[in-house]
Amino acid sequence: MTRTDDTEVPDYPGRLRLDGKGVVVLGAGQGIGRQATHALAQAGARVLAADLDPDLADDIAKEADGIAWSGDATSRADVEALWQRAEATLGRVHAVVDIIGMSKYQDLLSVTDEDWTWHQDIVLRHALLALQYGGAHMARHGGGAFTFVASVSGLSGAPMHAAYGAAKAGLMSLVRSAAVELGPSGVRVNAVAPGVVWTPRVSAYLGEAGRAANAENAPLRDVARPADIAGPLLFLTSDLARYVSGQVLTVDGGVGVKFPYPLPDMDAAPH
Repeated sequence: MTRTDDTEVPDYPGRLRLDGKGVVVLGAGQGIGRQATHALAQAGARVLAADLDPDLADDIAKEADGIAWSGDATSRADVEALWQRAEATLGRVHAVVDIIGMSKYQDLLSVTDEDWTWHQDIVLRHALLALQYGGAHMARHGGGAFTFVASVSGLSGAPMHAAYGAAKAGLMSLVRSAAVELGPSGVRVNAVAPGVVWTPRVSAYLGEAGRAANAENAPLRDVARPADIAGPLLFLTSDLARYVSGQVLTVDGGVGVKFPYPLPDMDAAPH
């Protein structure tokens, strides 16, 4: 204590720990999901790794000493089965980290009704089901935390991302509404909004030329790796963020805040 402040100083590193806490990771099999699963497990969480691909679910569960579950997170029947499995194996679930999401990369004028529905399901529907079932569970057990992966495509316009961006914008609105409704039950709800992340799928789509172009576009002169997103997901899930709710944390290397014209050569600028 000091002469004017006798408030308790918490164990800040300890607040990052998740020892013994049950966490469900949706979309755990690869990319951001795999890294997030490892981050949570390394912080002490007991992780249920959920993925549509049963082999990927098994692989990451073995890597992180967790529990595997495979099913369709956009199906109400499957999500009900998931929560039965989670309660049977984890007991209390303290947190859900939901990474599921994908874009078909198509121009607005080519989007069909089926494409629109597909984006709504793979970006937004699973989040609704997770909040309904997981929110009810956490409310019964004294609270918890949800952390979703949104996208900068839901914050600004991006070519070939019209349907995807609209669904991600809806996800961010759902996060805010859920934070307000579930907050009185002790449930926090947040999201991260990555820019370009060098996942296996993105690297195959963009190639090295795309990587170089996106690195040049970022003030940090690099593209994000999945681990760069897993860190903020861990923070928002932990008690370090115990008073953070209804927020979307942009993780894009500074791309979204720079002046839109090309940056000058900072090394050549006078000091």
